[in-house]
Amino acid sequence: MGQLLSSLSLRGGDMAMSDLNFDLANATPSADDSQLYNRLCTLLVKPGPGLLETLRNYKSAATEVRNAIASPTSENEEIAWHAVLPIVSMLQEFHSYANGLRDAVPELLNVLCKGDVGKNLERHQGLTKLFADMLDFVFEFDYLKMRSPTLQNDFSYYRRMLQRGRYGAAADAKKSDLRNAMDQSDQANRISLFIAYPTPMLKCVIDTTTEFVTQNRLQRNVGDYLTALWAACFQTLSKKRAMSASLVGFCLKVMVVSIILYDHIDPNGVFSKGSPINIKNSVKMIQTAHSNVYNIPEESSASNLMSALRYNSKHLNDDSTPKGVKNLVMAV
Repeated sequence: MGQLLSSLSLRGGDMAMSDLNFDLANATPSADDSQLYNRLCTLLVKPGPGLLETLRNYKSAATEVRNAIASPTSENEEIAWHAVLPIVSMLQEFHSYANGLRDAVPELLNVLCKGDVGKNLERHQGLTKLFADMLDFVFEFDYLKMRSPTLQNDFSYYRRMLQRGRYGAAADAKKSDLRNAMDQSDQANRISLFIAYPTPMLKCVIDTTTEFVTQNRLQRNVGDYLTALWAACFQTLSKKRAMSASLVGFCLKVMVVSIILYDHIDPNGVFSKGSPINIKNSVKMIQTAHSNVYNIPEESSASNLMSALRYNSKHLNDDSTPKGVKNLVMAV
């Protein structure tokens, strides 16, 4: 592991990588990490499938809202109100998870990125797997959110009704009407800002990671860690011949999010000539993985992965980005 980081520190775009000897798919926490792992797993990983299923089953209230706006009778408004309340509860749950994410990411990075990153990776393989699981969820959530364009309109109607004095299901009976109105309005504003972004969970991770790097002055360490995570995914895809479609999709998504995060925390970005992450090989891997494996989940399709890389990167359009790299990323 240390040899890998040493070779990556040479920052040669086409260098041969040392073998990580790290099984990302089956990594488990050490006894020393079990308490932290179990707590963060409960916070970050276990809620994931349920949250994704809730978003997949989202039913828009567009018809009810449209009727209430076109013909604002008490009956139509009541129907629309009760149609949006389950959606509001769903968004509150998503926002609550994102708040937990903001607290947990620095805690994970503090263990994985302070001191000797190579030794940390060897010692905390289960926590690295947990971090990867979190990134996998983030990618899938944002994929589903982008395919739910009416969410913001549904929530906008809820906010409009709040301004007119209606209270949501979370109103506290012990509080005054004014306090309930203030609390719910404040929460509604925060949720509205959260869902305004096309990829809200990824933005949350990017902002939290960037803030951690700035506050702790650990740009190089976090960069090395993200590079090693990218390499673990890349090597898994390169070496294992018989892999399930779900594992291929998992590695591709985590690889892409690692690239995006690196691009946001490194001053020169991931597309520069000195970057330790090989973008050309990564793009080729995205293309060839889909040629070799059938039934890869739709969210892990080459077009979705490349769109995520294009539209969430920070430095792709910099003048310093080699034209060949930029053209490759933009063309796929």
